[in-house]
Amino acid sequence: MIYSCKIEKGAVFLNGVKQPIGLSNSENWTKELYLELGLNYPKFYKMDDLSKMAILSFTILKDTVDFEKFGEDDVSLIFANSGSSIETDKKFLTSYSENESPSPSLFVYTLPNIMTGELAIFNKWFGENIFIINEKYSPELYLEQINFYFSKGAKACLCGWVENKNSEQDCTMFLMTNDGAKTTEKELLDIYNQ
Repeated sequence: MIYSCKIEKGAVFLNGVKQPIGLSNSENWTKELYLELGLNYPKFYKMDDLSKMAILSFTILKDTVDFEKFGEDDVSLIFANSGSSIETDKKFLTSYSENESPSPSLFVYTLPNIMTGELAIFNKWFGENIFIINEKYSPELYLEQINFYFSKGAKACLCGWVENKNSEQDCTMFLMTNDGAKTTEKELLDIYNQ
């Protein structure tokens, strides 16, 4: 079975259906979505944009998926993007070069895989995870990784393409369960292109 969520500035899609969530096109749209979802996770405000997007997408996705049925090490995380943590890297460089005081709170997020760590902490998960830098969204890459983690015993794979480049943020997230159903590259491409 496959479940999906896609969020971008001004729109939220859950399993391919646009949701009636009132998002503006303002600079603070992720904060607006956080408030609209009724999240109470103060650490959210300290996170980088990649982590915020992942937490928001997961929060929306979990409304249709019973994640409680999975044990703490049953879910593997497979995430990717093309820009690594470039926006945070720029902010960190500015804190170092212009302010002459490198920011430790920014430094932590100069590694894109911190986002998978934030998801694991948020859910108290201990399963395997990977973050891949790839030129573009690749259904083949996801299916290869999903099959690998299923062969190692994962009961589900939470996957995502989380991008933050040139101040444009979007997240395509999907969950595949190890129930024997076959998913095609076309299905994964359709999720991304909603």
